[in-house]
Amino acid sequence: MSKPTSIKTSEEVRNRLRILADERGTTIMELLEELATRELTAAEREQRAVEAARELGIEYTEQVQQAGRDAWARIRAHQGGAAA
Repeated sequence: MSKPTSIKTSEEVRNRLRILADERGTTIMELLEELATRELTAAEREQRAVEAARELGIEYTEQVQQAGRDAWARIRAHQGGAAA
């Protein structure tokens, strides 16, 4: 585990993180570490999309990329705007 540091946030966000951590039986730091390792960067998402297209035998064109973006936008809309 790396050296802890401070992150400035609002009291509302800190309180929500504390509740989420308590519900999961963990600490705020462990919760943040889990979220940081679970969420993909844009470059990682792109690489996975390229690999998935290759596995499916699909050429990864701009049209395929746009269809994927459109699909994720619809998913986020159904999730109330939360990141998918």
